[in-house]
Amino acid sequence: MISSQGFIRKGRTIAAGRRRQQAGVMLLEVLIAILIFSIGILAVVGMQAAAINNVNDSKYRSEAAFLANRLLSQMWTDAGNLGAYNYPSGNSEPAKLTPWIHDTKVGVFKLLPGAVAPIVLVPASTASGGQVTITVRWLTPEEAGLPTPPPPHTYTVVASIYTS
Repeated sequence: MISSQGFIRKGRTIAAGRRRQQAGVMLLEVLIAILIFSIGILAVVGMQAAAINNVNDSKYRSEAAFLANRLLSQMWTDAGNLGAYNYPSGNSEPAKLTPWIHDTKVGVFKLLPGAVAPIVLVPASTASGGQVTITVRWLTPEEAGLPTPPPPHTYTVVASIYTS
């Protein structure tokens, strides 16, 4: 019996030694899991920020398209006076473009914040109409606040307007 108790005691000692060798392994596994989870959360936050920037960019592009198409439809209904829409043609904006430029730059709804002077090119001979180019230019609020802003974003519409 003495030998059997020694064997049992010896077995317990071996098991306890193995436990001491593995002490802290579970804590290490938990810390690694938390690290991987944190990196995943940071990636999701970064993707969310990129998505918000893309939504803002698409909003500005759709506003620019809306404004250009609005002016184009106004020009189609007033096809006989296309020459009155040419801008920039002199020191001041044409009277026909004043409401449109006001809505583009500082309008009540501020459709396109950071708008830069738009360009409306009408051919010189407009008796029967011609090809019209409307370019809307803008900077995002973040870009407008930079010390040296980048070149403006542009949206250009080219259409043929002829009187019948």
